[in-house]
Amino acid sequence: MVSERGLQVLRAIVQDYVDTNEPVGSKTIVDRHQFGVSAATIRNDMALLEDEELIAAPHTSSGRVPTDKGYRVFVDHLSQLRPLSGAQRAAISTFLADPVDLDDMLTRTVRALTQLTGQVAIVQYPSFARASLSHVEFVHLGGARVVVIVVTDTGRASQRVAFLQGGLDESGAAEVKGRLAALVTGKPVAEAAQAIADLIAVPEESGQASPEASTPVDAAMRTVARIVAEELDESRQDKLVMAGTATLARREGDFRGSIYPLLEAIEEQVTLLRLMGEMVADEQGLAASIGRENAPFGLGEASIVTSDYAGAGTRSRVGLLGPMRMDYPTNLAAVRAVAHYLSRLLDEDESSR
Repeated sequence: MVSERGLQVLRAIVQDYVDTNEPVGSKTIVDRHQFGVSAATIRNDMALLEDEELIAAPHTSSGRVPTDKGYRVFVDHLSQLRPLSGAQRAAISTFLADPVDLDDMLTRTVRALTQLTGQVAIVQYPSFARASLSHVEFVHLGGARVVVIVVTDTGRASQRVAFLQGGLDESGAAEVKGRLAALVTGKPVAEAAQAIADLIAVPEESGQASPEASTPVDAAMRTVARIVAEELDESRQDKLVMAGTATLARREGDFRGSIYPLLEAIEEQVTLLRLMGEMVADEQGLAASIGRENAPFGLGEASIVTSDYAGAGTRSRVGLLGPMRMDYPTNLAAVRAVAHYLSRLLDEDESSR
């Protein structure tokens, strides 16, 4: 059991090590912090912290550095987060002002976070499991070329250029557009996907899927429906937007091993999605996963801090990924502030629909 002064000594060691990247000794603590006790007393406190595996000596006769267990105790006992400055809050507000669409909003979010913190910034797309299709547009470009646009009520939009097997006149294009809108507009994504699957399955089961066995409108309808189905399937998959990967190279010395597992996790996304999905948030929506806690995901040298934000009727996460030697109070405050802005912008967008 760590005493109150022991926690204060641990806090001093973490803060000084994060600031200087140098092992922290008892004399340094006495000089920089107002404990009102001798260096010998601080050494005794440090010995107790070392017995608890909260700090360790990287070299013989050196100062001490926090362990991942020490960082965890430090984060768990944070009484308050370091508030962002007025300039930092203004920067976030400016970065996120007047986004074009959801993709633009999330891209701006990670850029703002990585500039504020110097860490890899991550934001999870809002879950689209409960989204509905608000608009499906079919634009005939002439001949066999068309553009298919799919928009959900969460603000997510996608478009695809397609080529029909045969030409389509304007009246045929208008019929396809009307039939497609009637089939899926206003329906939840899962229900719309099932309606399209049923549409495609019927002619295939009856042997009418070949161009010779259907009208140009029917053939175009199936082609466009397949494209919409593919877009809906992609929208139902969890995705991340990230920025700041280059910061890992600049801080490679903070990792005892290789940074390649982190680069692979960033590239593949699945690992980070699983990790973020399993992190347990506190009553403020904040969560941290530190060092060995991430070992099952191959990220035992890294830390990730996240904050929940509300969007599309569900809660998603925005976070920072970096080495264990990070400024936890500032980084947690940054993700919380950005999550607050995201939630507000998404709420305003939904209210305006």
